[in-house]
Amino acid sequence: MLNYLWAFMILVGILWGAFQGNLSAVTDGALNSAKEAVMLSITMLGIMSFWTGIMEIGQKSGLIEKMSKKMGPILRFLFPRIPEDHKSLAYIATNIIANILGLGWAATPAGLKAMEALNELEDDRRKEESQGKRKGKRKPVAEGTANNEMCNFLILNISSLQLIPVTMIAYRSQYGSINPTAIVGPALAATLFSTLVGIAACKILDR
Repeated sequence: MLNYLWAFMILVGILWGAFQGNLSAVTDGALNSAKEAVMLSITMLGIMSFWTGIMEIGQKSGLIEKMSKKMGPILRFLFPRIPEDHKSLAYIATNIIANILGLGWAATPAGLKAMEALNELEDDRRKEESQGKRKGKRKPVAEGTANNEMCNFLILNISSLQLIPVTMIAYRSQYGSINPTAIVGPALAATLFSTLVGIAACKILDR
């Protein structure tokens, strides 16, 4: 759908430029935008490589694992139905830590792994249900349907509390902001509010 939408907007822009006699301006705009996109990509690549490297050092040193363990009470509150030793909790913790540091791109692999693990957990619940081992427990959702843990994790990932909005700082720096880090305070307030609202909504709907 997005491909059709972008193609439509590009086609309309070209036709409008031709109709107005500004087709050369359209060509110049396309070339300048392509150059700007490449420069921005290089800038973002350097910044993201640096922070992704920091995350990798944290994982190798055991820092991420220690932080994940300290997040245990929070994860138990957010995901009470996930077994304490389930592998999805480690992926969720890594995703949350990366998002807090503003590393949305670095958080994506952990987020995908967490979703896969949660799907496996739901498969196990369906097997237990078929074998009559889930008496008195909440029934699993139908296959192909997101369970509550998946929905809660998705909301938490989207709201994404950020202490250091690295991506936004990089954009502001690329486009000549005098004080790129001025976004830190407002971003922290906005993401804190969105995260709290998201958690509250999840807890209410989870009932």
